[in-house]
Amino acid sequence: MPPTHPPDFEHSIHSANIWLKAVSEALDTEDRHLAHRILRTWLHTFRDRLTVDVTANFAAQLPELVRGAYYDGWDPSVVPVKYDRQGYIDRFVQEAKVTAEDVPRIAAAVTTVVREHVSPGHLEAALEQLPHDIRALLLQPAA
Repeated sequence: MPPTHPPDFEHSIHSANIWLKAVSEALDTEDRHLAHRILRTWLHTFRDRLTVDVTANFAAQLPELVRGAYYDGWDPSVVPVKYDRQGYIDRFVQEAKVTAEDVPRIAAAVTTVVREHVSPGHLEAALEQLPHDIRALLLQPAA
């Protein structure tokens, strides 16, 4: 049976599913909708603290469908958005619909997945733009 999508679509879907599976496993959940919502929230809260150049440079590392989620709703005229650790947590809670207590574990787990799926050094270069308290939250050891 021939594929129902052009090969480029199949590749994009496959790549996005690899990322979602990795996030699901890191969060120890089979809920792919939750994994998608959390990955999307991680991408948005990360992206909005970066300059336009760093945002675009980092986006080039993402699979096409994940890149679409990354850029969805982005307004480059207002970045970087200034918020501290608590502002990051509050936004993550609101967008991902998780508890504030879960954000450190979740954010660190997704950071680990992203690091495993982008070229070496790209995540670290972008992380350098974040305030120390947010960077520490994203890089804390897995619990």
